[in-house]
Amino acid sequence: MSHTNTEQHIENNTGGELERTPVPKSRFKSWKSFLGMYAGEHAAGTEFMIGPLFLTAGVSAFDLIIGLLLGNLLAVLSWRYLTAEIAVKNRLTLYYQLEKICGKKLVTGYNLANGILFCFLAGSMITVSATAVGVPFDMPMPKLTDTTPNGLTWVIIVILIGAVISIIAARGYDTVTKAANWMSPIIVVAFLACGIVALNQLGVSNFSDFWNIWGEGSEPFPGQIKFTFWHVVIWSWFANGAMHIGMSDLSVFRFADNAKAGWTTAAGMYVGHYMAWIAAALLYAVYLKSPEAQAFLSNGEAPPVAPGPLANKAIGIFGIIAVVLAGWTTANPTIYRAGLAFQAIIPKVSTFWITIIAGGIATIAGLFPAFAMKLLGFVALYGFILAPFGAVIVFEHFFSKKLGIIKNYAEKANLSFNRSVFLAWGISFGLFYFISVQFDVFLSFVTLPAWLMCGVLFLVFSKYFQKS
Repeated sequence: MSHTNTEQHIENNTGGELERTPVPKSRFKSWKSFLGMYAGEHAAGTEFMIGPLFLTAGVSAFDLIIGLLLGNLLAVLSWRYLTAEIAVKNRLTLYYQLEKICGKKLVTGYNLANGILFCFLAGSMITVSATAVGVPFDMPMPKLTDTTPNGLTWVIIVILIGAVISIIAARGYDTVTKAANWMSPIIVVAFLACGIVALNQLGVSNFSDFWNIWGEGSEPFPGQIKFTFWHVVIWSWFANGAMHIGMSDLSVFRFADNAKAGWTTAAGMYVGHYMAWIAAALLYAVYLKSPEAQAFLSNGEAPPVAPGPLANKAIGIFGIIAVVLAGWTTANPTIYRAGLAFQAIIPKVSTFWITIIAGGIATIAGLFPAFAMKLLGFVALYGFILAPFGAVIVFEHFFSKKLGIIKNYAEKANLSFNRSVFLAWGISFGLFYFISVQFDVFLSFVTLPAWLMCGVLFLVFSKYFQKS
């Protein structure tokens, strides 16, 4: 799920950030540089949460297995034909590209939203790691319906993990990235091992046994919504909406020698968002058969989704370590990224302290299990808020010439606030958020319409305001 140390890894290996200059040819990287990175990045802490949450949503076998195949393919195509395509033409970071189009003040608002959402995402990963650290202490695990901390042990463990992660993120990024790249294969192997052990525990000996784990699906657990085929497809397509159609990964692919490097995201989608999600769901399927889980269900409560105990039951201490590492390798770069977003707003504060502040916000978020337990909804919201900004870049790139619109208008007209962008985003966000709330429409379903509308409105307003 977390792609955030990819960019930094590439930059560290190429020396320097190149934040405000196009990447020169001497720094280009072949597709091989992206392959391992995407595979490792997307088999991370979030995967341990998302797999089981699909089961709580009562998906059927067909919806999960075929739905994820299709949704992940759509995500890969978005990276290849939109993100990578534009990245190799302009070779700029998302932030700099947005600044040229939107102006500095508007980008500040974007950075603030981005930074806060990153903190919440990192917080949910601290929650994931805490469920593993709590196993030896017999800590009561947060329930699916828990929003607030459930005890003192929980609070202490979360604060300690948050402090360690924040200090490491603030002290230096090289070590974190190196460590993450070493840990990624271990985490991928752990997911695979968990899946195999779980299949064994479920007595699966052939494909129809495997299919029957989900079968025709079930009623969703108390407090969860029912996922159909289209929920799975659309949700998995836009789980990384901010990165592909939202153009965040321009910052990564600007180093690619050509746009074909975009295909490497398939390694992340099919190792992480396919194999790892299904493996994590299998762990939860084993747990659901236990007397403890059955007791919850007979009380009309949803059994807790706590990655630490689930992995521990399957592969023992290796499982606990894998969950801690997975949460860690996701939270660390995410906190670092949040720090960068905040620093763009208050450049005078040192990177160290701004990252500590971001880590503090993430740790406070981590105390509240709601962010992790409602991760399907949170990830949908994250994509819905940030993705439409990417539409502005995409529509300008492909249509500005045809329509006679000035590219990078804020830079050329010396604007700090391009109202065409703000109005396009505000109207599309407001309208589709209203539709989602008023008619109880799943947020991921309105992400694409909001994205398209934002792009079209941006062109219409640009044509109008640039004339005047």
